[in-house]
Amino acid sequence: MSDTPDISARRTRLREYQTQLIERVQVARTTRGQRASLLGVQAGPEGRGRRLLLDLAQAGEIITMAPLTKVPLTHAWYLGLANIRGNLVGVIDIARYLGVGETPASPHNRIVTLAPGLGLQCALLVSRVYGLRDTAAMQDAGGTLVDADGQEWTTLDLAGLVKEPRFLHIGM
Repeated sequence: MSDTPDISARRTRLREYQTQLIERVQVARTTRGQRASLLGVQAGPEGRGRRLLLDLAQAGEIITMAPLTKVPLTHAWYLGLANIRGNLVGVIDIARYLGVGETPASPHNRIVTLAPGLGLQCALLVSRVYGLRDTAAMQDAGGTLVDADGQEWTTLDLAGLVKEPRFLHIGM
């Protein structure tokens, strides 16, 4: 019996861990001295999509794109199932779900899992992870927040999202 698949799987997990570690170091460098409490992500294409803020207490891991297994007769925003650390996780294209376009394939794409406390084995496909954001430094603009660079951000309540009937009914 060959150990090749086991070695390959270990290398893949090590690469994912290293990628995640690099992202965390970059986030730490860019947020020194800030009260960073929300994770900034891009949903959909740059310019046409939407910048979202996710509560860290509601978000889980950030991982690189994983292979997906399609599930027939589901909505277009339900991309399929991914094996994430031995768990089958449903992956949602959050841009499609929100109606702001489709997430274009890119090396910047990430999957953000939902926190286990939300009770749903689910993850969101995002176009890019911007890192932690300090909302105290942003201006409220009627439902959205605007940062010092003039970028608009929308807070996405993941706990509320997993209670939405449309989100829970992936079938056509």
